[in-house]
Amino acid sequence: MTFDFDLIASAGPELLRAGGVTLLIWLAGTLAAVVLGFFVAIGRRYGPPTLDKGLRAYVDLIRGTPFLIQLFLLYYGGPFIGLTLDPVPAGLFGLAVYGAAYFSEIFRAGFESVPRGHVEAAECLGLTRVQIVGRILVPEMTVLVLPPMVNMVIVLLKETAVLSIITVPELTFQVSSLGSANYAFVEALFLLACFYWALVEICGNLGRLAEARLSRFGLKNA
Repeated sequence: MTFDFDLIASAGPELLRAGGVTLLIWLAGTLAAVVLGFFVAIGRRYGPPTLDKGLRAYVDLIRGTPFLIQLFLLYYGGPFIGLTLDPVPAGLFGLAVYGAAYFSEIFRAGFESVPRGHVEAAECLGLTRVQIVGRILVPEMTVLVLPPMVNMVIVLLKETAVLSIITVPELTFQVSSLGSANYAFVEALFLLACFYWALVEICGNLGRLAEARLSRFGLKNA
């Protein structure tokens, strides 16, 4: 048995397109998850008790169920409540909702790590809640939440492989089709592993670089 490099080369254009879809969904879904997670954390911290309970239920539900099940419910169960989505929007939406629950907990922990006295001092100076969040909470917690955020970004990258189950034309879906059609599962899976490993390494290195830069500028001890 030999490794068929020619098969990989012949499928290069299709695999590149599929890799682009994976990257696009990952980046867009992660960005949406970060933004949504931030506002969920803000809502839980400053919102009324009923809002906090509702958002907590959302976070607990998402964290308590597998992403695969959530995706199945969204894609196949959505039409029962009038929510019909194509595979790509469904995958993007599912990834954002899933990631937001985890990012909100990261931000919530970051808010809690800021000394209460700093917030009280800002309140005494007459800063509004928006100013306190923008000038006190976010700068002081940035370096602290960066490592868990990078970990979550990597988790979302790996979860993009699950999107193939609802026929999103990303790399795992394309590679699986290639392996099934040519009985070349070893080549296909090796290529897929290399793709994710390379992206995880890039992501981890960028995270460490960002943490070092932020620490150098003094945000760690702000």
